[in-house]
Amino acid sequence: MPERLPHGDPREWIHRARNCLAIARCHEPEIYREDMCFQAQQASEKAIKAVFIARALPLPYVHDISDLLLRLERSGLEIPESVKSAFQKLCSKMEMLHDK
Repeated sequence: MPERLPHGDPREWIHRARNCLAIARCHEPEIYREDMCFQAQQASEKAIKAVFIARALPLPYVHDISDLLLRLERSGLEIPESVKSAFQKLCSKMEMLHDK
């Protein structure tokens, strides 16, 4: 277990993001797939919010990943194309699952 750090420390947000990702990767048959997806979303959100904290930006109370990325771009941070592409792929997969 990682050392607990203050809430305002971006490393604590990264620790929590990694924790959510570990839960999302759990392949236990009794865990609902949508709960694993929720934890994956939480991991993304917390990692992105760590960037807000590290850059001393106001922490938005928003859960929409695309909105968070857009806010970072508007603050002057260049979002790598690989991050944008991965997010677009994730959105496409989520839409396919939702349509089933």
